[in-house]
Amino acid sequence: MGIFTKVPGTRKGKFRAYLFGFFICTSGFLFGYDTGIVGGVLTLKSYKNDFGFKDNTTVSAVMVSSQNAGAFIAALSVFAISERFGRRYTIMAAMALFSIGVILQVIPSHSLACFYVGRVISGLGLGAGTAVSPSYNAEMAPKEIRGMLGSGMQWLFALGVMISYWIDYGVANGLPVSSKQWQIPVGLQLVPAAVLGLGLIGCKESVRWLAKKERYDEAWDSLCWIRGDHGPGVQAEFNEIRVGLAEEFRATEGLQSRELLEPANRYRLSLAFGIFLGQQCTGMTALAYFAPQFFKVLVGGGTQNLLITGLFGAEKFIMVGTYILFFSEKWNRRPTLYISAVLMACCFVIVNVVNKTTVPPKNNQATSAGIATVAMVFLTNSIYQFSWGPLPWPYAAEIFPTRIREVGTSVGVSTQWLFNFLFSLVTPYMIKAWGSYTFTFYAILDLTMATLVFLFLKETKGRSIEDMENIFHSKAAFDVELARKQGIEKEVESPGEEIGVRELKNE
Repeated sequence: MGIFTKVPGTRKGKFRAYLFGFFICTSGFLFGYDTGIVGGVLTLKSYKNDFGFKDNTTVSAVMVSSQNAGAFIAALSVFAISERFGRRYTIMAAMALFSIGVILQVIPSHSLACFYVGRVISGLGLGAGTAVSPSYNAEMAPKEIRGMLGSGMQWLFALGVMISYWIDYGVANGLPVSSKQWQIPVGLQLVPAAVLGLGLIGCKESVRWLAKKERYDEAWDSLCWIRGDHGPGVQAEFNEIRVGLAEEFRATEGLQSRELLEPANRYRLSLAFGIFLGQQCTGMTALAYFAPQFFKVLVGGGTQNLLITGLFGAEKFIMVGTYILFFSEKWNRRPTLYISAVLMACCFVIVNVVNKTTVPPKNNQATSAGIATVAMVFLTNSIYQFSWGPLPWPYAAEIFPTRIREVGTSVGVSTQWLFNFLFSLVTPYMIKAWGSYTFTFYAILDLTMATLVFLFLKETKGRSIEDMENIFHSKAAFDVELARKQGIEKEVESPGEEIGVRELKNE
């Protein structure tokens, strides 16, 4: 299970699969880091002094939502670029664009307009990177650990959030009030962007993308590189990929928009949309953005809410790491999602009830009831990190055939950014107007998503990408196991040799 899951092939191949899978999830780290710094930066006097604003609620909403708007546009449209130029080059270009946006944010312009423009530009790069990375990861990962590696997006997201919280806490307490106090946490985003963009120079392009473009020799080299082997098992996997692509192409030659409306594909698009919508409806992303503001409601202001936010980020990283390493390939996707949604709803209701029936904090001094509600929020966070946090990323990437994976993952990730934008825009106003009733609002959404998952979600754990056609009863469904078995028995003299579908099916 998890980190102990047996992966066929060499030790080198297993190590390389883990290394590449978690490395490509650096885009998730960027997402998390940016998510975490926002709330803390907005509490700094240096930021308020440099930009001269008084309406903190509006600036909070626009600061977050402007980047999310750019990310939504990029995530929805990047599939065409990824399809033409490949996953690798698309992510590298996205990181370059993201870096330009960060530079515009940290220059001493003292202009909110310039800062917002930088947020939109960096959002375009971030949205493109987070939309393409899950596909790239899924297309390179062994099926035995695909869920774990795909969930790495959330683990690296949590790591980014945790580090950003502590950096905010460090500059707030360790640096004098000056421009550097907010420029340092914002500017540090350039480091992981450079690591991912430049690090991809030494990596191979997606196996399935290369095979789809009929660049079979390159596809074979890429598969051998990521598996660290070129033996019969790798040959069989290559044959399976070739057969799967051939069947997809034969079933629906000439990708057209109406193909997306076929029942199987329409269902999958709805699932990708719904599962990322559900991730935002849990309320935990809004809590990640505005954690200092949420904890201020529960325990009062001062630096203690930043300290609690830092501990909140540390718990987030530890919990999602525990899930990914030990439980991600043991627990089925569907029950994990609907059970956890019910549990989170219960926790949020308890937080609101306790907060409304006890004495509120005075003079920024936390009460025992306030500490209890914080503990309940931490418990909710743990449940989220074992479910809705990591699972949507691999699920949305694995349910689509290669033929429409760019479109499908773009729809899913753009949904995440769209509702990220909406909730980040309205949450500051909800906190101001409703206080702790905001938790009840998200509890209702959690119960709604639990019901929808129970009724409509398909189970995909342990199934190959090619086998998804059988799960969703697609016109391109075929016998994957037969293709794999006969691919192993057939001695392939050259990996570039044409593998006929009829031959593999004994037709």
